[in-house]
Amino acid sequence: MSKTSFKASVWQEGNWFVAQCLDIDIASQGKTREEALNNLREALELHFEEPRATETPELVLIEAEVHAH
Repeated sequence: MSKTSFKASVWQEGNWFVAQCLDIDIASQGKTREEALNNLREALELHFEEPRATETPELVLIEAEVHAH
C-alpha cells in the first residue's frame, strides 16, 4: 500500500461542505471542511481497495435520464 496525492476542491453549499477530487470523479460532504475532506479521503481509499465479494455480484442494466449542460 502506498500513499498518493490527489487535488481536491472544497466549497460550502448551505450547511454542508463538499469536497471533490479533481483527478478522479469522486466527491463527498461533511458538516465541516475537515469532515468533508476526511470523508473524501475515505471514499478514495475505498475506491482503490481490492474488491472482496463473498458472493458473485449480479450485473444489471439501469437507465437514467441525463440532461446535457
